[in-house]
Amino acid sequence: MIVEDIVSLALTYASQLEAAGCQVEIADNGEKARYYIEAGQREQQAFDVILLDLKLPDVDGLDFLEAAPELTKSASVVVITADGSINRAIQAMRLGAYDFLVKPVSVERLTTTVKRAGERLRLEQEVQVARSLQRREQFQGFIGGSDVMQVVYRAIENVANSKATVFITGESGTGKEVAAEAIHELSQRRSGRFVAINCGAIPENLLESELFGHVKGAFTGALENRTGAAREASGGTLFLDEICEMELKLQVKLLRFLQTGMVQPVGSNRAVPVDVRVVCATNRDPLTEMSEGRFREDLFYRLSVLPIDLPPLRQRGDDVVLLAQAFMARFSAEEGKAFEGLDDETQQTLHRYNWPGNVRELQNEIRRAVVMSAGNTLSLAHLGAVATVPTASAEPTERESSRTDLSLDADEALPGLSFQGLTLEQIEKMAIEKAIANNGGSVPGAARDLAVSPSTIYRKLEKWSLTGASS
Repeated sequence: MIVEDIVSLALTYASQLEAAGCQVEIADNGEKARYYIEAGQREQQAFDVILLDLKLPDVDGLDFLEAAPELTKSASVVVITADGSINRAIQAMRLGAYDFLVKPVSVERLTTTVKRAGERLRLEQEVQVARSLQRREQFQGFIGGSDVMQVVYRAIENVANSKATVFITGESGTGKEVAAEAIHELSQRRSGRFVAINCGAIPENLLESELFGHVKGAFTGALENRTGAAREASGGTLFLDEICEMELKLQVKLLRFLQTGMVQPVGSNRAVPVDVRVVCATNRDPLTEMSEGRFREDLFYRLSVLPIDLPPLRQRGDDVVLLAQAFMARFSAEEGKAFEGLDDETQQTLHRYNWPGNVRELQNEIRRAVVMSAGNTLSLAHLGAVATVPTASAEPTERESSRTDLSLDADEALPGLSFQGLTLEQIEKMAIEKAIANNGGSVPGAARDLAVSPSTIYRKLEKWSLTGASS
């Protein structure tokens, strides 16, 4: 629902969102918005996202939010206004708003924000359902009992027997191929083959042949006929990893294959039907790849019928300890060693580390520790880069204690500073304050420089103002 009293703006937002696949309702004042919300709740068709202007003819938008605290629990509210003051943004966030947009709003910014707001609401609803069900700490090759992983497990089960394509997204090392194999194993195609192709690891001139096959003599080096992964996976599942690495010319042929179910080998003038279920994955942001012209929009929508997003390890809470214990047990058996377990200090270090390489990095670190540790204790000293993370109980260094005010003058340059002894939050605050100063106090300008959402900066400013943090 769009709550906006300027008709031209409301209609513009509506047309842009409808073009992106949204169903839209328009209310030009607070009273009409309340009527639509109540009617939707009665008919069990509540709004997923509400765009709320802060200056309405009959009510202030912040007053509207404050009078209906339950609204932000049933919908993602995105505040949109010409008033870009930090104070009003902070107030909106305190009242439960999901994001804060400042007019004028670009089409891409509007549609992306609404899409993510809807995804956030669905994820919260799925987490609530997952919490009410039996918690699983292992599932089809995955290890983890966190709420976000319960949602992933349910999503895999739900899509397994569908014929539609699945698009798995997630950072490197989060287990995208494990998810694809789980979908295959839980499907009615489990008796067929699971064939995986890494689109980023095969040269462009060979990838088409790897996918669709070729006939003898089709090109130099084609000494015999080749079946190709699509036909090899017939009756089973074809997994296309790093799909965003595929060149645009081949994307056209992949789209045709998905639409027709026919494969035409390189050098052949005859198409062959195949019965295959396609699952693809990428560690990139598909929306960014589309906006920058590297990934076809029609192919994206054809592939992402059933999207699954795998969370990074840093968002999985105690799963890092469960995974570390499982890896330790496996590698200890392989090396003929025995360890007592992970002590509290090691577990705390595992929690503090950010794990940019996710589960794959954790696996490698534990393997190294198992190999290098002597005795029956897994030594923290052998955890490589992880062991360099400062402990939470460490006393502040002299440098850290002396930096009680880390605000920067506008002409002070961050690259020349030494970050030794500073926490990540302190460094982050320095960078944000510097960016705001460089943009004349403009938070949206700072957000553009830092490549983050303005709402991210607003939330951090609110947090620091509440805690009185200056460091």
